[in-house]
This record gives sequence, C-alpha cells and structure tokens, in this order.
Amino acid sequence: MSRLPASVPTAPIAGISRPLATAIAHAVPSSDPAAIAAARQGVLDFLAAAFAGAGDAAYRKLLAVNGADSRGAAAVFGSAAHVSAQQAALLNGYAGHALDYDDVHSSVRGHPSTVLLPALFAVAQKQGSSALELLDAYVVGVETMARLGLALGSRHYEQGFHNTATLGALGAAAAVSFLLKFDAPAIDNALGLAATQAAGLRVQFGSEAKPLHAGLAARAGVFAAELTAAGLRGAADALDGPIGFFAVFSGGAAQPERVLDGWGAPWQIASPGLYFKPWPCCTATHYAVHAALSLRDTHKLTPHDIERVTVTFPPGGDTPLSNHLPATGLEARFSVEYAVAAALTDGSPGVATFADVPVRDDLLALAARVTRRHDDTAARASTDPATRFSSVEIALRNGTVFRHKTDRLHSAENLRAKFADATAHADALAFVPALIDTMHSAADLATLFNAFAANRV
Repeated sequence: MSRLPASVPTAPIAGISRPLATAIAHAVPSSDPAAIAAARQGVLDFLAAAFAGAGDAAYRKLLAVNGADSRGAAAVFGSAAHVSAQQAALLNGYAGHALDYDDVHSSVRGHPSTVLLPALFAVAQKQGSSALELLDAYVVGVETMARLGLALGSRHYEQGFHNTATLGALGAAAAVSFLLKFDAPAIDNALGLAATQAAGLRVQFGSEAKPLHAGLAARAGVFAAELTAAGLRGAADALDGPIGFFAVFSGGAAQPERVLDGWGAPWQIASPGLYFKPWPCCTATHYAVHAALSLRDTHKLTPHDIERVTVTFPPGGDTPLSNHLPATGLEARFSVEYAVAAALTDGSPGVATFADVPVRDDLLALAARVTRRHDDTAARASTDPATRFSSVEIALRNGTVFRHKTDRLHSAENLRAKFADATAHADALAFVPALIDTMHSAADLATLFNAFAANRV
C-alpha cells in the first residue's frame, strides 16, 4: 500500500520533513549509471562482510533467539531458516556489522549498507521486487542517511550517539518506502515512525551489542514502513520543530537546510562515495594502520627495533577508539594501539587479527608502547573528510625516528578478492560477484537470496 488511508488527513508542509519525503518519492537514481554502479559495489562489499560475520559467535546467539522456529519469506545469512521481514533485517544487519568489516560513508559518519541492504533484502523477498528496484532504493537510502548526517552535525556523534543506529533507522525507512512506492505523505509518516525508534549509544563500541545497532536500525525501518502500510499514523513533520528529530538529536548544531542542498547531484553513494574497508577494524584506526604499514615496509622495521610509537589525531579523531589495551580481538577493533601493533608486527591485519579471542601477548606488549596525542592546531574531526588524518611517529631503540602522515582513506582495492577471502573461497559462493555485476530481475535476486544459507552456522 503506497498511501495512508483516505480518512487520515495529511498535515501541511512545514520545515524539512515533507520536502524530504517529496524528494524521496520523486527520486530517479536509475538515470545515473555511476550511482547504480556504486550500488552494485556496495552490495558486493556488504555480502563479503555479512558472509564472514555469519560465523561470529555473537551472531549465532542472536540467531538462536530470533531465527528459531520462525516462519516467513526472508532468508538469513548462515542458516536455512526463513523468517519475517523484521527478523531478517535484524539478523542480517547484525551479520553485516559483526566484524566491523562493512563500508563507511563520511557524510553519515557511520555504516550505511549494513542497515539499508538487510532492510531492503527482507522486503524485496516479501514483495518480489527486482534487483534494479532494490538498487534504486539502496541509492535513495544512502542519500537519505548521508544528507541527514550532514544536516545533523557532529555533536550528535560526540554526545555519544551511534550514527549507524540513529540515522540508519530513517535511512532504512526511506529506502523501504521508496521500494514500496509510497507517496510523499506516507514516506513522511514512515520517517516519523522511524525517528521515534532511533537509538544507539557509542558506549557499546567494543562489545557484542555494537553490531546489534545495525540490525535494530534495519528492523526499525522495516517496521516503520509496515506500520505505515497498515495505516498507523504518527505525528506529521516529525523531523521539525522544537521537539522534533533535529532539535532533540543535534545538540543545537543542526542545519536542516543541508538535507536537500544538492540532493542527488551527485548521489552520495557515488560522491564522496562508500569507503570499503581493507581491514576489519574501526575506520578511525585505518589512517594510522596505513601509515604504520608504510613505515614498516619502507624501513623494514621489526617490533624489536621499536622503542615507542606516537599516533597523532585531529581533535576528536579517535573518539570511537574506546580501548587502549584490549583484552579480546573484539575490543581490539576499537584500539589504535593494538591495530598499529598488529600492522607493525604482521603486516596488513586480517579477520584473524580481530577474532573474538584473547589478544596475543606480543601484540599487546607492543601496543603498550603506543601512545596517542592530538594536534590542537588542526580542525576538529567531523563529517568533512578533510578534517581527518593520523600521523605515526616511530622512535627506534638506536635513536632514529621515522614519521608518516596519512590524510585520506585507502579503500579496499579488489572487492572480488575481499569477497573470496571473507567467504574462505567457498565454491558455492563463487558466482556471487558476477551475479551482482549484472543482476536486474526478481529472479536474479532470488538466486542471490538462495545463497544466504551457504556457510551455514
């Protein structure tokens, strides 16, 4: 159902809520080949992260609670179960974020695909949508999350909210609403119902609850759209006013006009685009990991050579890095000290580096010699990529000092290789990258969904 019941009056246009809903309703991302190509890449990267995440111990716990004895149309990773759309969005969102190996978008300051694609996959199976319809809706979802992130400002994240969770609920509602061909009043309603579910605290970083944020946001978006289709009406224009989404969540830093400033020109999924992680750890470590790898390779360094390491961030650049000397690989994903120690010892970190087992003593010993500092002359880290960098200084035991600064993220170079590695080169999944490159029909999506049970946990 694409409209609210005729008996329900619609509210007058006010603020940004209704104009945003109108922009979503009238979006035509399929007219931009670059956006659709970027969406195909995003699907492949997400699937790499999710198939790998389906083997995570915490995901199995969630699957035991939400995937058992269920009946529905939607497939979930690593299981033969078919569950409801809401359950599938929750489970697949968790799987995609379980290893922190999924993509990042600078405007979101978070992870869009692990929220949007689980929501869209779940609803697309129920509706029999085509692959091209799903890709279009995915582009719209990224655009919504990104524009909301730019408009909300940096204080939201700095106050302790997790943007993947909060913005994700609205982005998923937008994407699913577009897939279901809702009109603007219905989309406005769905956004409001998603906004009132928006939640997620950064205090959970480094715990098994952090990936739950992605699943809960995906489920919230599906739930908001399903309620809207059923005729349940929330407050109109819920993003606006003194107690609306922007006022409550922004800490006074919101610029709502940025939501539609440049909408779709270009699409945010294409520019600045998605960042595909080469390493399964928090993106805030990646600048320093890249710098450490460069110094290691250039100067042939070994851990024995190193007296101390100093990592310099812009103010706020290490905000999500809550662990200094972690106890487990799960905690280590949010420790620049451990990530740098691993890079200097082993080279490029992999999934095993951050497995949820006790950390290695040798890496912890080197991590104890890594300290952080902030360059207070630099601009505060924000959604603007130009404000982000890390500088790594390595002092050797012989008194020599080497330095390297990285001021841009280096995305995974070969997503097919990342997918193959993440799926342990499983023959049953070897067809997936080629399918994603060409998929267009509902039958193509069905073929993809049938693969979800591969590598069953």
